[in-house]
Amino acid sequence: MTSARPADSASLPDRPGPYDADTPAEDDLWFLPEDAADNAAQPGPRADHAPLFNIQDWRTTEANLSGDLAALCFDFGRLQERLHSSGQGALHRLALQEAAGLGWWLGERISADRLALWLSLRQGAVDDGAQALARAAWAVRRLQAPQVASRDWAGRIAAHLGLTQPPPDRVFEVAASLNGAEGLHRVTQGALLFHLWRAASDGPGRDVEAAVLGARLAATTGFLPLALVGLTALTVSGSAERRLTGWISGAHQAVLAALLHLDRVQAWQSHATQAVADLSGRTPSLLVALLARWPMVSAPMAEAETAASRAAVQRNLQSLTQRNLIREVTGQGRYRLWTARI
Repeated sequence: MTSARPADSASLPDRPGPYDADTPAEDDLWFLPEDAADNAAQPGPRADHAPLFNIQDWRTTEANLSGDLAALCFDFGRLQERLHSSGQGALHRLALQEAAGLGWWLGERISADRLALWLSLRQGAVDDGAQALARAAWAVRRLQAPQVASRDWAGRIAAHLGLTQPPPDRVFEVAASLNGAEGLHRVTQGALLFHLWRAASDGPGRDVEAAVLGARLAATTGFLPLALVGLTALTVSGSAERRLTGWISGAHQAVLAALLHLDRVQAWQSHATQAVADLSGRTPSLLVALLARWPMVSAPMAEAETAASRAAVQRNLQSLTQRNLIREVTGQGRYRLWTARI
């Protein structure tokens, strides 16, 4: 048996080999030359993105809910006035409760006391809950941050998130979808931003970021409470009407709950002031006022705020505890914190 012989080389097509001296033109190369590869690594212009939501649907829904929106704005104005007169401590108290409420929405059971311990002393975290506490602490800080002065949507979103580096692309995508929303009420803009961020972002911090963005944009100062009582405001499915109706209704319930809480704080302060009237010196009444302003108070903080000695502060904190007006929350001998029994 004879083996088949290869075809004559003269019959093969004339194709240059890989090591021939003549190389193909750059246009025929299957790979990019070095200068083209360098240019490809540079970001190009952003593509135009279609809006994630129809702004006109939200405009129509806002008009239909004008009465509910007006009622919310009236009570929210009352809340902002109360916070302005109560000081930064009252805003901090509500921010702790709001962040704790958002944790329940996310399935992370974090109490306001535990969150305050984490913020003050970095205590209360375990391996499984450290990330949840970190997200909640971030929410508390961002809810109390100064109001944003930027006029463009991307700048406001980046500032509300506390971004110091160039914003990621999703910030510009959401900002582009907000074009045309300038005529909407701030509360409606906040709801729209909440849903836009959830649609454009991802990752474990998406939902808490969306809630913080919506709550901050909806308020001229501070934040609009959303999760102090119930989770109606955070309705995440359905039509624009269903989402905005839930947002306004849930926020109104949260605002009324915030006003009720501040009333309870004021009632506690009045009761505690009378309860310490028999104690000598001005330190007891100053401690009562301090505990009404702040959700958690340490001995060094009380010493600085009241200008009293460490011994006087410790003695009066013990007296207030024995009279069942305040309680110590850490359960330890050092770095202790006290809170009012509201």
